[in-house]
Amino acid sequence: MSRFLNVDLQVDEIYRFLDKLNDQLKDQVERIAFEHTKRVLGGTISIVFYDMTTLHFEASDEDDLRRTGFSKVGRHRDPQIYLGLLVGLDGFAIGYDVFEGNIFEGHTLLPIIQKYEEKYHLNKPVVIADAGLLSKDNISMLDSSGYKYIIGARIKNESKHIKEKILDEEWIDGHSINIKRGKRQRIIVSYSDRRAMKDMHNRQRGLTRLEKSLKRGRLTKANINNRGYNKYLKLTGDVQIEIDYDKYNADQLWDGLKGYITNTSLRAKEVIDNYNNLWHIERAFRISKTDLKIRPIYHRLRNRIEGHICISFSAYAIYKELERALKTEKSYLSVKRAADLTHNMYQLNVRLPQSKHQESFLFRMSREQSDLYQIILKYY
Repeated sequence: MSRFLNVDLQVDEIYRFLDKLNDQLKDQVERIAFEHTKRVLGGTISIVFYDMTTLHFEASDEDDLRRTGFSKVGRHRDPQIYLGLLVGLDGFAIGYDVFEGNIFEGHTLLPIIQKYEEKYHLNKPVVIADAGLLSKDNISMLDSSGYKYIIGARIKNESKHIKEKILDEEWIDGHSINIKRGKRQRIIVSYSDRRAMKDMHNRQRGLTRLEKSLKRGRLTKANINNRGYNKYLKLTGDVQIEIDYDKYNADQLWDGLKGYITNTSLRAKEVIDNYNNLWHIERAFRISKTDLKIRPIYHRLRNRIEGHICISFSAYAIYKELERALKTEKSYLSVKRAADLTHNMYQLNVRLPQSKHQESFLFRMSREQSDLYQIILKYY
């Protein structure tokens, strides 16, 4: 365990550190991340993005934290936890929280926004979240608490009047419309040819899978639900399962359409552009799960699980800062390549016997390492 900085650490020391990390250092970690994000964004955080993901465990036993629930990756039988992440523009970290695996994700939105608004004295930032956090309760609470928001809409679940207005429109690429929705809200709907092609492709692929499963006799009553493309299944008689092609064909009317619910006064394009920044938080989850290896989690004690998440959050904040530095310097190095290069960058510390003075010598570096080192010196 002495590979880095020649510090000899025993495994038991690491576990003891995890035991206290979340309770004693989480606030400090988040404070550093927030202050850095605020500085990078010019001193003001006026927009925040919130989303959740699930992290499953290779275990069969549940406890107070690890619970079975709706899994975003289809692992519905495995215990899991929810990770809620709050970021600013460009995906710079603000804070996070860990929730029980069976919680309804919509119930986490307002508490976490209010927590960090109070903690960092944010002045009612515009809240942006995807349709998974859309509910009447959330909308009502955001309105009553004085927040402005942009939330992904489920346009197929809107009122008959709104759906008719959407389908009666002559849609062309890039076109958008505003429709009043209640006293304070409006729904903005936009159309994209590229999104339409993607929707059609995904729908056809889903239908093909259903047809193959039906032909092989793999579908039962348990498959009749609204998960994914199972919505195209129906029962005829008592036991006969068929594909509802009328429902499948009706869905093509919605190809390419995307809705946004907002109570802001922003123009339609501004609403759409701001919402599209959510891809940064989706990318944050991908980075955490792949590059930063937040999964798998082998711990079973809550404080160690939370400590593991805290380390991953710290790593993500560092990742984003390195990414920013490389982009600012127009470096040809990717973040992944830069991280790999640091694994073989060494420094020798020498204490002179007579003067007792310590000097440091860098080992010879490759061109890539030298270029990276110059960027690091400039920023840090």
